[in-house]
Amino acid sequence: MRVFVSVDMEGVSGLTDPDEMRAGGRGYERGCELMTADANAAVAGAYEAGAGDVVVTDAHGSTKNIRADLIDERCTLIRGPYRPLRMGQGIGPSHDAAMFVGYHARAGVPHGVLNHTWMGYEIQNLYLNGEVCGEIGLIAGLAGSMGVPVVLVTGDEAACAEARVLLGDVETVEVKKGIDRYSAEVLPPARAQSLIRAAAARALRDLDRFRPYVVEAPYTLGIDWASTSMAESCEMIPGVKRAGTRSVEFTSDDYGQIMSVLGILATIGGSVGCTGQHYG
Repeated sequence: MRVFVSVDMEGVSGLTDPDEMRAGGRGYERGCELMTADANAAVAGAYEAGAGDVVVTDAHGSTKNIRADLIDERCTLIRGPYRPLRMGQGIGPSHDAAMFVGYHARAGVPHGVLNHTWMGYEIQNLYLNGEVCGEIGLIAGLAGSMGVPVVLVTGDEAACAEARVLLGDVETVEVKKGIDRYSAEVLPPARAQSLIRAAAARALRDLDRFRPYVVEAPYTLGIDWASTSMAESCEMIPGVKRAGTRSVEFTSDDYGQIMSVLGILATIGGSVGCTGQHYG
């Protein structure tokens, strides 16, 4: 049994402050340790359930947050930027299951801790084939395009609710309950990690109940930007079309291209927005 684990940071147990997730910010080093510990909990649960191979991808910001010296030595770790599949780098058709650890709700979701979609504020909404989509749906669609089901999502209460609406009977672990975007009632990390480990093992022991999240091709990625200048700059990329004063679209039969182009658009949009802040 081969398992893919994508680990973001905003939904990691114990974390609520953007500084804890940004290199150089107060609490960042401890945030990296907590992110690694949540990842290790999922890895441990996977091996308890009989996994023979687990690959973990660092899916947050610089993608150099998980502590390579503290990650479970039985797995392999993908880290570093500029990769074609972005948050989904490392997944393939040979995987039997995917797990999303430390994920968050999409932009605008009430009580979603650090809610956003891909970027801090630049992307107002992201669409997949006309439906509003967050990072959970986007990466689940990538997994589904390869026939891989998502069996576990961990994060705040809003993220887990989003996952259940989208994926149906998926294991979820709510490690915190949002009060506002930057505040939450959190489980102590040790307890949260115990729950993650148990849920990962439980999911894989009952793998037959899960089905891939399949989005029908061709795939159309739509983005509502925060400003007209962001849309205008992105429109210059071949294949990207203007869909409104602040919106662009890109269509492909290859889901991998959707992920790659999104990364390029985020780079362009972010540079026009001049925030210097990229979460997802």
